[in-house]
Amino acid sequence: MVTAPTSESISPGSLPNDAQETTIQNKTGKRRTSMLKQSWMEITVAFMRRTKVHGLMYVFSPDKTLTQRILWLLAFFVCVSLLFTWSWNRILYLMSYPAVTRIKMEWTHNMSFPAVTFCNHNLFRVSSLTKVDLYHCGYWMDLMHQNHSVLEKSLMIGRLGHQLEDMLLECRFRGENCTHQNFTTIYTRYGKCYTFNSGLDGNPLLTTLKGGTGNGLEIMLDIQQDEYLPVWGETDETSYEAGIKVQIHSQDEPPFIDQLGFGVAPGFQTFVSCQQQLLQYLPPPWGDCKSTPIDSEFFSTYSITACRIDCETRYLVENCNCRMVHMPGTSMVCTPEQYKDCADPALDFLVEKDNDYCVCETPCNMIRYGKELSMVKIPSKASAKYLAKKFNKTEQYIGENVLVLDIFFEALNYEKIEQKKAYEIAGLLGDIGGQMGLFIGASVLTILEIFDYLYEVKWKHSHLFNHLKVFSSSTVELMMMNYLNLIKK
Repeated sequence: MVTAPTSESISPGSLPNDAQETTIQNKTGKRRTSMLKQSWMEITVAFMRRTKVHGLMYVFSPDKTLTQRILWLLAFFVCVSLLFTWSWNRILYLMSYPAVTRIKMEWTHNMSFPAVTFCNHNLFRVSSLTKVDLYHCGYWMDLMHQNHSVLEKSLMIGRLGHQLEDMLLECRFRGENCTHQNFTTIYTRYGKCYTFNSGLDGNPLLTTLKGGTGNGLEIMLDIQQDEYLPVWGETDETSYEAGIKVQIHSQDEPPFIDQLGFGVAPGFQTFVSCQQQLLQYLPPPWGDCKSTPIDSEFFSTYSITACRIDCETRYLVENCNCRMVHMPGTSMVCTPEQYKDCADPALDFLVEKDNDYCVCETPCNMIRYGKELSMVKIPSKASAKYLAKKFNKTEQYIGENVLVLDIFFEALNYEKIEQKKAYEIAGLLGDIGGQMGLFIGASVLTILEIFDYLYEVKWKHSHLFNHLKVFSSSTVELMMMNYLNLIKK
């Protein structure tokens, strides 16, 4: 009898049927599984004994008792649980997109001077009104030519408004004289207004090299109270104030003086100490600022003011089929009748009641000017006669009409208010790495050890599996050949 070179032999009387072949394959498969399991256990135990992860080497150490191994295993699982709990907490914190606001003071050698816009509280000069202007002039109604054609309101406001060359008595910037030509005419809800250092005239922006009074803009104005329209009754356009309204703003931001301006009264010298504030916010999901360009045919740079003016203009065009004089665009300017019946009520409703139509987000980058105001009485008794003689006016007129406005930087510094991400990927990795070192004594290299272990298991598993597969096939074939040889004999 010839015996196959395996641990199993076939008796001469047995037949090579399917059941015998299945039995041989099952026994071979069990042997293969046993060898694979034994190989995996050897690799795993070797890895556990040499790894730098704290505790694992004691769990599989042959020098430790069973009790010690169980205690080390429990300690290891507790530490791993704490590690995953803390890591998940840090991941949730990162996904909440936290932000923090930082405030710091920056110093500089020179600073760009802001734009300064001012308007007289009185819209029309009474001495400039003609019979045509006064024809049925009741609350912006029926302002017509003698042939009953409607006056062009923009031209009328430009002609009847207070002229800067008549109002401006003195002007100095950084101690040097300036004139009305250094101002740009602009229209607001107050009518004809003027802006210093607007940047719209093509000239470079003015800068200041020092802080304190005398190093900014100082103007003396005559508000011309004798030219104020008399008050005949109470309307929405009735104004009881005398003086000017002022707004200090960035050149990239159009004036919104009726909402954001402050008043300056005649008979006083008003000092305005400014501090520039540079604000930088984060877009969603960390913040709620607007980082996309403005979608407007009127403005190229986004600001809250530009957004409001653009929105108000579209609102009036949609509801009244016209725009106010101070609004941008090419739509028809509202007639006096449209002003009374539609434009003024609609705009007042939009400003005071409808808060959902014009929703203007905060820009991610903006410049704001903080202000501190103080004032002194002018003229003094000692200077009243001199000023009256200098401007050919009475002392009473000087006290009722003349004001001085002094705008300057407090110092050559600006406040930077910056919103920053409070937690990023680098912080997450640092926290997780620190907790790994604290709880299980692991590092990035330890993770590489684990990957190396997994690769070693996979490679040896595949290599041994292929070897056993070839070996089992050869065994079955050899046994069949032995059986056929027995039959022939």
